[in-house]
Amino acid sequence: MSGPLKGKVALVAGATRGAGRGIAVELGAAGATVYVTGRSTRAHRSEYDRPETIEDTADLVTEAGGHGIAVPTDHLDPAQVRALVDRVDDEQGRLDVLVNDIWGGENLFEWDRPVWEHDLDKGLRLLRLAVETHAITSHHALPLLLRRPGGLVVEMTDGTADYNRDTYRVSFFYDLAKASVLRMAFALGHEIGPRGATAVALTPGWLRSEIMLDQFGVGEDNWRDALERVPHFAISETPRYVGRAVAALAADSDAARFNGRSLSSGGLARVYGFTDLDGSRPDAWRYMVEVQDAGRPADVTGYR
Repeated sequence: MSGPLKGKVALVAGATRGAGRGIAVELGAAGATVYVTGRSTRAHRSEYDRPETIEDTADLVTEAGGHGIAVPTDHLDPAQVRALVDRVDDEQGRLDVLVNDIWGGENLFEWDRPVWEHDLDKGLRLLRLAVETHAITSHHALPLLLRRPGGLVVEMTDGTADYNRDTYRVSFFYDLAKASVLRMAFALGHEIGPRGATAVALTPGWLRSEIMLDQFGVGEDNWRDALERVPHFAISETPRYVGRAVAALAADSDAARFNGRSLSSGGLARVYGFTDLDGSRPDAWRYMVEVQDAGRPADVTGYR
């Protein structure tokens, strides 16, 4: 293995698909050993009932130039998370990057349905999967990460702090989950910053995840076919774009300047100079405010 993260060890919690997979692969491409976790394996699917597996992600990490290690883990189970961290400690003796990307809520939120009409069991399950999992994982993993100075914690969410402060996001439960993760990064920054580590919240833009592509009836090779029906999808980005954001942060010896802050893939692309796989540099959250939410026709000129 070679690259700026050679010798580094990362844990991407929730790496089965989407942003988690993109992050794991890009950390691998930078030379890291990457533990990838989730509930979907080749032997057992989660309630998502989708084909992506953590073993597939681990193979992609290795193919990219790193070392991918798949560990089936339910991050709602403290014993499983503790066992996961013990394994990382036993095998590597260190943890340099923790990415909390656990989500699992795609089938649980109900668009624009007020809290008194939203299915309560689904809403509470969403909060457990999206918030409680992150807290459990940080509780068990941070002592290992803090053994060496320079560790990085990335709390993955949807939306920047500025955007989410002024924008109602989907429903009460969805909005609360994403705001909670933003605040987690802020709180962790106060707790681990003085101990030599950095915590940030990070959001991709409009992500061309496997689930999103399926919903639009397209693949990565023909995703633009969806623009006739959803014109603003033109600003979308691959999961590897936010992956490159995490890899750049992990390789930055001055990443502490971002401690406790809310960041985006597009914003970090301007800082570090990386691009998406097609060579473009989507700036989705600026586009959302200035074009989509402003009611203007879809036009990504100047935004990617």
